Amino acid sequence: MRSAHVIRTPDQRLRIFVSSTLQELAPERRAARAAIERLHLAPVMFELGARPHPPRELYRAYLDQSDVFIGLYWERYGWVAPDEEVSGLEDEYNLCPAELPRLLYVKGPAENREPRLTELLDRIRHDDLAAYKYFETPKELATLVEADLATLLAERFEQSQVAPSTDVPANAERVVAPVRLPVPLTDLIGREGDIDDVHRMLTAGARLITLIGPGGIGKSRLALAAGRASAPDFEDGAAFVDLQSVHDADRVLNAIAQALGVRDTGEAPLMDNLVTALNDRNMLLVIDNFEQVLDAARSLTALLAAVPGIAMLVTSRVLLRVSAEQSYDVGPLPEESSVSLFTERARAVKPDFEITADNADAVSRVCATVDGMPLAIELAAARIRVLSPAELLDRLDRQLSVLVSGSRDLPERQQTLRRTIEWSAQLLEPGQDRLLARLGVFEGGFSLEAAEFVGADGTQADGDQADGDRVDSDRDAGGDVLSDLTSLVDSSLVSQSVSADRPRFTMQAIVREYARERLAESGDLALVQDAHARFFLQLCDRVEAQLKGEGQREWILRLGEERENLRGAERFLLGSRDWDRAAHLAFSLYLYWWVTGLLGEVRTWMDLALASGDALSDHTRAIALYFSRTIMFWRDPDGSVAADLSTSAELFHRSGDREGEALTRISLALALMAGEKPDTERARDVMEISLRLFRESGSQWGESMALVLLGRVALLQQKLPEALDRFSKSLALTQATGDDIGERIASYHLGWAQLKLGAVDEARDDFALSVTVSAGLGHVEGLAYGLEGMVAIAALAGDIDRAGRLAGASRALRERSGLHNGPMFTFHQAYLDQLVADGAGAQLDRAIAEGRELSVEQAVAEALAEAGQSQRRP
Repeated sequence: MRSAHVIRTPDQRLRIFVSSTLQELAPERRAARAAIERLHLAPVMFELGARPHPPRELYRAYLDQSDVFIGLYWERYGWVAPDEEVSGLEDEYNLCPAELPRLLYVKGPAENREPRLTELLDRIRHDDLAAYKYFETPKELATLVEADLATLLAERFEQSQVAPSTDVPANAERVVAPVRLPVPLTDLIGREGDIDDVHRMLTAGARLITLIGPGGIGKSRLALAAGRASAPDFEDGAAFVDLQSVHDADRVLNAIAQALGVRDTGEAPLMDNLVTALNDRNMLLVIDNFEQVLDAARSLTALLAAVPGIAMLVTSRVLLRVSAEQSYDVGPLPEESSVSLFTERARAVKPDFEITADNADAVSRVCATVDGMPLAIELAAARIRVLSPAELLDRLDRQLSVLVSGSRDLPERQQTLRRTIEWSAQLLEPGQDRLLARLGVFEGGFSLEAAEFVGADGTQADGDQADGDRVDSDRDAGGDVLSDLTSLVDSSLVSQSVSADRPRFTMQAIVREYARERLAESGDLALVQDAHARFFLQLCDRVEAQLKGEGQREWILRLGEERENLRGAERFLLGSRDWDRAAHLAFSLYLYWWVTGLLGEVRTWMDLALASGDALSDHTRAIALYFSRTIMFWRDPDGSVAADLSTSAELFHRSGDREGEALTRISLALALMAGEKPDTERARDVMEISLRLFRESGSQWGESMALVLLGRVALLQQKLPEALDRFSKSLALTQATGDDIGERIASYHLGWAQLKLGAVDEARDDFALSVTVSAGLGHVEGLAYGLEGMVAIAALAGDIDRAGRLAGASRALRERSGLHNGPMFTFHQAYLDQLVADGAGAQLDRAIAEGRELSVEQAVAEALAEAGQSQRRP
């Protein structure tokens, strides 16, 4: 029996068995081999060995001598030898010893995957023996393989040590990972030729392709499919930018930045951050729903001009009319494909539906009546549960010709689709029709609780909300919202998915437009928008405290799902000049905006309030000033930032908000310490007041933050034992309350205090904890700082290559995420400067260049590789 803790020296390298079909995955096998060899491991691959024995004996022997199993899969199941029941590909997986770690990678898209491979992958997914990831390009595969093997090596190394340690967070890569192309739940029918055409255009060098067609024609689905087909041609794959909820052309760059993991911190022009982040990338951007932000078209061409390695595939109902644009008209489905789509969607609601001699003509004519529009076909097919194809055709023929409201000025096919939506809506019960209209206020999807609240006029029982999930609504006005919502899903007017075991609902853009128009025509739009805003205001009040404790990770993810709704609620409040509630919504989620890099956007909201000329309450003005100035604390040459923050603190004081005043004093202290001549004495006085206020208000989260700032003051004053004490107390508070963000901040600062006091091992543990927590949270700023702490550790040990790689990884992370205020909070550059002074400049530069190519997971694995990180002291 092999030992689970074996770590071989370089001359006894770990062997990595690679299983795949040989011909269809040759580039991927080369990429995996290179990744394995970069880690100084030994690839075990069929093509690398002599073959004096039959293949099955050979790979059985290979497997017996291997330490890790890697499986690469795409479309082919592989050859089944005579007298064998399975292919060599499946046999290799079956023969893999149970104790071998299994890392499996599946390539997409796979339009022609063989059934037996599908069966094998389904079995693998359900046997819980293997890690299972998807990839698109050989480069992406190499990154995944190298990162996963590095993590596995770190875990094996740590298991062989006496002291336990923290694993590399499995989701570290999402810190700055772009939004990859979503995978639709249903197959795309009848677009094979279109996919090939668009792929050829991109291959031929087109950099801006606009897919043109009316709403509901299938532009988005085609763009996703063509994007997946083309992603392997781009070294960094494809990213998805959804503009469905973006109504202001000025926010398009923000949406692109968000999709690419670039933070909107407000510290520099976002275009500059995007150019820096994309400068060394070769990537396809699939940008959906551009017709509502056409004024932003020049921003796209400016980005293309500045970054030669990117291309864009854009969907729009109209041309962008900019240079370099190549258009592709998306037409209706041909008859055969229309019937296939109708049949598939009909079976979703009536599984026994079949095309027969009796109904074939009616089905074909239904598809022709709706002009082969995919969405219209889906809406019609959803009614097959209660209407036969002949009855469906009769109703469509009679009603589409008279439904003209709001659509006569639209192109013909657009009129057809709008009339089909209206026809489908007229078949709804009154409560269902009313709910459909009210759901038009949501942006980017909605939860069941939100639908119940808005669907029932936004009324609720007193005292509810305690559990943070359920909203009990008054049913007098809205009836049974859940039942009505189910009917809308059954009618294909609303789509349902599952997120973290909770149902979530969406509407196609054109259906949402129709619903919102109906709501406006009824005169209820503002009332329902207000109900929508009240739901999210109450949600913010419920989660504000949980963002500072044990519910932090969960609520950061859940608020991410509601980001567009939060923006929509804020836009409504700002547009209504409801400055008090707009400020309240912004301030209650301060931690969320900061961690996810959206403070720049919040600043623009609050600037509107300050510039309105309206009389603002003290509390609202305090919040607006805080957000307007806090992101600039580190750059205050004339003292104006500190002055405005002082005003904000005084306004919070006058309005009786102790915690708000204390938080503002943190930013004020940072501003006082940021100049060339830090005013540490005044900063200390400010923070002592802040600490007292947090303690008086019972905020342990705030108390831990104040202790960190007092520790920073002590560091600047070279009072190292005092700094150590402050940081240690802060860390203890954060761990007692489950505050991961605070733990990240406190452990990072504690690391520097330990390092300056000469406790290198303890410093390494503290920096490693900061890296681990930051990666788990997806807190890119914290991760950059933690890596920089580990740079100092490596530099002190004389490990030039490791120090350089970590420094390069941190620099790339900052550039790709738009972070600018690093020098304010880190001290690692002095350690790098010392290496240069010692004559290691050239070697360091090479290592920094290598580090810039590391993925986030690789950087985290590198940082933690030598950290014997212990369980934290109480």
